[in-house]
Amino acid sequence: MVATNRGGSRSQHTAGSRERGAGGSVAAAIREGITSGEFAPEQRLVEADLSARFGTSRSAVRSALLQLTEEGLVEREQNRGARVRAVSLDEAVEICEVRMMLEGLCAAKAAERVDDAQSAELREIGDRMQRLVGEGDVLGYSEANQLLHRRIRELSGQHTAGAVLERLRAQSVRHQFRLSLQPGRPGVSLPEHLAIIDAIGSHDCEAAERAMRTHLGSVIGALKEVTPGGGLRV
Repeated sequence: MVATNRGGSRSQHTAGSRERGAGGSVAAAIREGITSGEFAPEQRLVEADLSARFGTSRSAVRSALLQLTEEGLVEREQNRGARVRAVSLDEAVEICEVRMMLEGLCAAKAAERVDDAQSAELREIGDRMQRLVGEGDVLGYSEANQLLHRRIRELSGQHTAGAVLERLRAQSVRHQFRLSLQPGRPGVSLPEHLAIIDAIGSHDCEAAERAMRTHLGSVIGALKEVTPGGGLRV
C-alpha cells in the first residue's frame, strides 16, 4: 500500500512537471505574440482558443497566462478572463527611467568585460545601423537597435538586470516600436548608439554608462512628446 502511494506521488509529480514545462513553452509563444504585435493591447486571450492553437491542455494555457500576468503582459478580470495588458504612455516613461539605471549599469559592465572580438561585433552592428539609416530602412534599424541593446546586456554578465530589462522591454515594446517609426528618429538615436559602442570598445566604463543614460534620456524626451491624439511631435 505504501509503495502504491509513493508511485502515485511520483506520477503526480511527473505530470505536474510536464504541465509546468508545457506552460512555460506556451508562455514563451504568447509573449512573442505580444511583443511582435500579433496579439494587440486589450485583446482577449481565450483559454480554449489558445489551447487549440498551441495543441496543449487548457491547464498549461492557464499556467502560461498566470506567468504572463506576473510579468505584467497580461491582466485577468473576474468573470471576464484574460487579455493583453495595455501599457499607458506614463508607464512607458517610467519603464524607460528604470531602464536608464539598469542599462547604464550593463553598459559600464560590458565596457569592463568586452574583448576585441566582442567589440568588433558591436562595431559591426553600429555599421549596419548606419547603413540602414542611410537606406531609410526603419524596420531594419529597429531590429538592429534591439539587437545592440540585447548584446550589451549579454556582454555585461549582469543576469539579474538582464532578466528585469527583458521583462520591461516586453511591456513597453509597442511604444518603442512606434517611436522608431517616427520620421527623423533613427537619425537622432544613431549617434547616441555609436557613442555607446565607442565607449564600450574603449573600455571606458564611465563613458559607456553616461552614453547609455544619455540615449535613454533622449528616448524619454521623445516619448513625452506624444500628443493626446496618439501621434508624436517631431
